[in-house]
Amino acid sequence: MADSEGLVRARMHSEPLAAVSHRLLASWHRSQEFGVPLEDVAPAFSGTYDGESLFYRCGREVLDGLRDTLANEPVSMMLTDADGLVLDRVSADRELLAALDRVHLAPGFSYGENQAGTNGLALALADRVPAVVRASEHYSFSLTGYTCAAAPVLNPMTGAVEGCVNFTTWSESSTDLLLALAQSAAGNTAAMMLARAQGQHARPAPRGTVFRVEASSGRPGAGSVPTLSTRWNQALASSETALSQHDSVLLVGEPGTGRATILARALRTIRPRGRILSAGVPAARDVDAWLDLWTPELPKPDTAVIVRDVDRLPARGADALAELISRVGDGVPVTLTASDYDAVPAALAQLVRSVVEVPPLRDRPEDIAPLARHLALRARGREVSLTGDAERALVGYSWPGNVTELATVMHEAAVRADVVGVDHLPPEVLSRTTQRLTRIETFERDEMIRVLSRPGITMNQAGEELGMSRATIYRKRDRYGITLRSHA
Repeated sequence: MADSEGLVRARMHSEPLAAVSHRLLASWHRSQEFGVPLEDVAPAFSGTYDGESLFYRCGREVLDGLRDTLANEPVSMMLTDADGLVLDRVSADRELLAALDRVHLAPGFSYGENQAGTNGLALALADRVPAVVRASEHYSFSLTGYTCAAAPVLNPMTGAVEGCVNFTTWSESSTDLLLALAQSAAGNTAAMMLARAQGQHARPAPRGTVFRVEASSGRPGAGSVPTLSTRWNQALASSETALSQHDSVLLVGEPGTGRATILARALRTIRPRGRILSAGVPAARDVDAWLDLWTPELPKPDTAVIVRDVDRLPARGADALAELISRVGDGVPVTLTASDYDAVPAALAQLVRSVVEVPPLRDRPEDIAPLARHLALRARGREVSLTGDAERALVGYSWPGNVTELATVMHEAAVRADVVGVDHLPPEVLSRTTQRLTRIETFERDEMIRVLSRPGITMNQAGEELGMSRATIYRKRDRYGITLRSHA
């Protein structure tokens, strides 16, 4: 700790240690652990990115809209991805651009904490909240001539960090409005992404929910799980083995695949009479309250914890959680879930001793129908059956939201009928198109599905109701990927 404190004091120059915010101090410590040099930054050059992504197109449009507003200001506007890779840079100040080139703060270079140490965009991405890093607050001495203000852009449909908007200027320039401008640009980018995402709804900010996992009663509809595929059971068996050997396991896979369910079942097998807490990560502003809520339970006997979606945990929260787990010591199972191992904060990744992958639902088609009936049973409270057409439609759909999406679909269908048919399923399940549809095309597709899903309807009847010829119906049905087939 002495060496670390000496480093911090050196970074502060004439400022006392007490004046350093906990957030900035944590970032300096991480920068030191990453081995970032104090003198000069040497970020890695990649140069490759997805210029067609929704995030990039919307972000670039927002920055272009601000170009004229800031034309006479010594400010460089940047767009980065979630890892800090600079995707685009906009500025009318040639002197500033030349200076930024010398420190490689340019498109194609990665400016995450692990590459460039503490800076505005890296801190905003690490903690998932806006950040300003001024002059000597930078970790590297080569960046002390600049001030950076950045705000992360969260995907409005998934809540994942897409990247950030960063504004950089000279350290002696006024920065009072810089952070507000970055936040506004990030918010406008997210709003534009939502508006262009085909009517999807914004995902609410996480609240850091914590609940106790109870054992299944075994009664139908009360939580019993149907017999599932070999791949699912392999993930469950691997989790049980890891927990029995060293109380540590990370489950990775797409959101909604049932990662936390596997961990709960594995923990219940290993500790049949223990208490299991499941904690979902909070928004960045709620980290302290979230940690205070449940971490005092860690040292208690027979307590195990599932921390979900740690790849969305702000870096400061991940550091605090890792330190707490290390302090409590062995014997307390703390299990984690994430979308990908590489996205797990470094402090927590160091504690992981086993990684188990949970396959997405589309790769387990044999699980779809049993899960659909089980989820419908839970929603209605009694057995629900599927028509052959409905089951084929469910199995043929790609389920981007995995089991979570299936649960929503089956709940809405089961509350309407004891026998679920295609007319109880939403249009997207009955359409396999991957192309982006306009609002008019989406309306047309949904109307075709509504008519074609009607039991016993003939093609002539469908054509009359839709105002289309048979040839047009066939053509548009193929274009929209509609799986329904009407009677001749």
